[in-house]
Amino acid sequence: MALKDILNFFSPKDKTFFPLFEQATHKLTKLSEFLHEAANATKNDRDIYFTKIDELAENIEKTSHTMNLELSKNFITPFDREDIHALMSTIEDVSSNLQEASNRIRMYQVEKISKSIRKITEINLEACQLITVSVKELKEMKDFKNVFECVKKINKLDRKSDSVFEKAISDIFENETDVKNIIKYKEVLASLDKATDKCKAVARVLEAVAVKHS
Repeated sequence: MALKDILNFFSPKDKTFFPLFEQATHKLTKLSEFLHEAANATKNDRDIYFTKIDELAENIEKTSHTMNLELSKNFITPFDREDIHALMSTIEDVSSNLQEASNRIRMYQVEKISKSIRKITEINLEACQLITVSVKELKEMKDFKNVFECVKKINKLDRKSDSVFEKAISDIFENETDVKNIIKYKEVLASLDKATDKCKAVARVLEAVAVKHS
């Protein structure tokens, strides 16, 4: 038995940090799901999704605050304290940018949701689902193969989002004549693409933890 396996065997099972991570990632996936559903709903049906998104974003923020309090109280942590903080912070960043996209759709009263907006909400949903899977896989701190696989997929989704975003912005400036619509679509798309960038930041932290404990 390898030394790290012996240490893992005798280390107390974490009952604080991973439950908080699982709460946060579950809520993040639901938030991204509601945003994708809002993007595919009619304008009159979106408000219920926007309300749920705000509630989930607030809950994730509270979970992040609880995590910071637990870090200050607990001497033993399942992995490095700075990585715990970085992982929770980047998860919260994804939530904040998805909520920002939701708020911009509502604030700018976007009538027609473009295909590119719907596509990037779909990409973000898939990335958030992979983050949730990765956190569950990380919990045992043993076999990190699936974590590395999820990280690769999230990075691929980030590149896909960048491609959709760049084409969408190009199309807007080429075909849209209403200046207000140019601003509306550009701002919503920017928030969504930034959310995917933050998913990639989460993936970097997950990868770093997995490498350290492999």
